[in-house]
Amino acid sequence: MSQTLIRLSHQLLAISLILGFVGTHHQLLGQKSWTKRIPGVGTFSSPRVTDLNGDGTDDIILGAGRLEFEPCDSSVMALDGKTGELLWNVSAKDQIFGSATFLDITEDDIADIFIGGRSAELMAINGANGEVVWRFSSKTRNKKGKKIQWFNFYNPQFIPDQDGDGLEDILISNGGDVMVEAYDPDRPPGYLLVISSADGELIALAEMPDGREIYMSVSVTATPDGKDHEIVFGTGGETVGGNLYVGYLSDVMKGDLSGAKLLDSSKDKGYIGPPVRVDVTEDGITDIFTCSVDGRLLAYDGKGHELLWEVKVPNTECYSSIAVGQFTADSIPDFFLTFARGVWPKLEWNWQHMINGRTGQIEFTDSLGYYQMTSPVVLDYDNDGKDEVLLSVNIQEIREGYLKFFYNMLVVADFQTGQWLMFGDTFEGNNLSSTPWIGDLDQDGRLDILYCHGDNLRQTYTFDGIMIRRIATQFRLQKPILWGAYQGSNYNGIYRSDGPMQN
Repeated sequence: MSQTLIRLSHQLLAISLILGFVGTHHQLLGQKSWTKRIPGVGTFSSPRVTDLNGDGTDDIILGAGRLEFEPCDSSVMALDGKTGELLWNVSAKDQIFGSATFLDITEDDIADIFIGGRSAELMAINGANGEVVWRFSSKTRNKKGKKIQWFNFYNPQFIPDQDGDGLEDILISNGGDVMVEAYDPDRPPGYLLVISSADGELIALAEMPDGREIYMSVSVTATPDGKDHEIVFGTGGETVGGNLYVGYLSDVMKGDLSGAKLLDSSKDKGYIGPPVRVDVTEDGITDIFTCSVDGRLLAYDGKGHELLWEVKVPNTECYSSIAVGQFTADSIPDFFLTFARGVWPKLEWNWQHMINGRTGQIEFTDSLGYYQMTSPVVLDYDNDGKDEVLLSVNIQEIREGYLKFFYNMLVVADFQTGQWLMFGDTFEGNNLSSTPWIGDLDQDGRLDILYCHGDNLRQTYTFDGIMIRRIATQFRLQKPILWGAYQGSNYNGIYRSDGPMQN
């Protein structure tokens, strides 16, 4: 299985074809690359990095777990960036599907980890030693003492200090009762919460304005006058309609989102993939971009919230987040994302689209890979001044007797040439939702890639082992990587051209 197996330009993948990819094995540095297998678990989490042991190389933090409602002693793991060896692991009662965010609350100059998942799992972990600083209690009540039904915690964002302890606090969404039948509209409401980063105490709580569930990670950005923070959030899910809103942090602090502005509605599907913010109108205010599950990419002006443009891809659904980069000839950032063909739960092949950020026109289309929810990451691979995307691709091979086998690989899309390039090897197993991380892990000026996938050759939804890979390359980074991880290199969904090399 060393040869690539993809047919390009709107055709399904087939194991019988030899692909027209350009191999790039000469870009790999074996002495710094490593692979670590973690048995008995699976992951929906995306790797994020920070230096935990002070050796000058960033280390990797990843959520994991077993089947839903099963406890796991390695639900959060930290791996040494140099060697791949396990630094520490933390248990949880259910899957930790979120991706880590970082803030030093222990005052030891080492970032601490905030991460969440199913069954109201949300925790702060001491980055230096893996000790749990606090866990959110599922017995937490609102300020009036009312008992709340707590469900999944999604990716948190940091906000200015709200409880006066001098530390930034957390804004986070919670919702999604997995026990409700798929098409049953009678579901517990979702919430936005403000939580103390220091001790996990509930500071403020606001129910969704439409009373519906939430699966979307909230987006937050300061208002232009600096007096408040604007938040974007959406309700609904795979089979139940919802609404897309813009509101304010001050509303959450008051416990009332009823005044949030309605941006969009979807009768039968909701909003799941987290929004991104980037200025395409060149007025200095970041605009709002998000996908609806019913296969639309929506663009709103950040100042007045008017619809700028909308892209609809028929017969698809979208659960991924959006990648942002400079893909076209002008200076306005553009977008790349993957749509899944079909209707949940029968989602099979993917459509990829690159969309002009100025006009909303689709500039590039292809159908590559079997269904997954990972997001692309962005870099200028060939140093031509324009960005390419790197994404994970799943391959399904069907042999005699309709036996299915699964493989995955990394590929690069070059929009200037219209080519796909294979990056590295083809691996056994499937990658459903772990977005790669790219950047400079050890500050040597060269590109590193962190990539996670399952290693089960015969099944896709598995929790019996994951592979975590560091691919250290000879590729010299000529400019900052601005979108090198899930929700961007700053992990907050905000794209700025003056951003850092990495988080």
